[in-house]
Amino acid sequence: MRLVLAAIGQKMPSWVEAGYAEYVRRMPAHLRLALCERPASPWAARGDVERGRREEAQALRALAPAGARLVALDERGSAWSTRDLAAQLERWQADGRDVVLLVGGPDGLDPALRAEAAACWSLSPLTLPHPLVRVVVAEQLYRAHTLLVGHPYHRSG
Repeated sequence: MRLVLAAIGQKMPSWVEAGYAEYVRRMPAHLRLALCERPASPWAARGDVERGRREEAQALRALAPAGARLVALDERGSAWSTRDLAAQLERWQADGRDVVLLVGGPDGLDPALRAEAAACWSLSPLTLPHPLVRVVVAEQLYRAHTLLVGHPYHRSG
């Protein structure tokens, strides 16, 4: 099983790259998290948000290996605790299929792509900047893994 963070947006600040890289480095070899980026569509900036989201959805779909489980990151999704995420991670590993975590651009994910996803995960009721989402997802996946293996990184009851 591979974990892929498929995200719209490129040229992240150095603190994002460093934070993301730190948690990816900590992940075990069997749970490597790969980042695949695509540029934001120019259509939204030109006033056609729907076309921009459709174009970005097409780019994100192209990053998903055949048969992969799609997980949309969206504010309308389900809020998962760390223990919930650990249980998801355990199920994903047992299933064996690749998991692609979808992060849309500034205007969010195309509704059709969101509907295709097997799950829709909300990181927070807050609106988070897209660069920060990358770091939070990587850290939470690492934390979920440590919870599953009994590592002391996750100390909450």
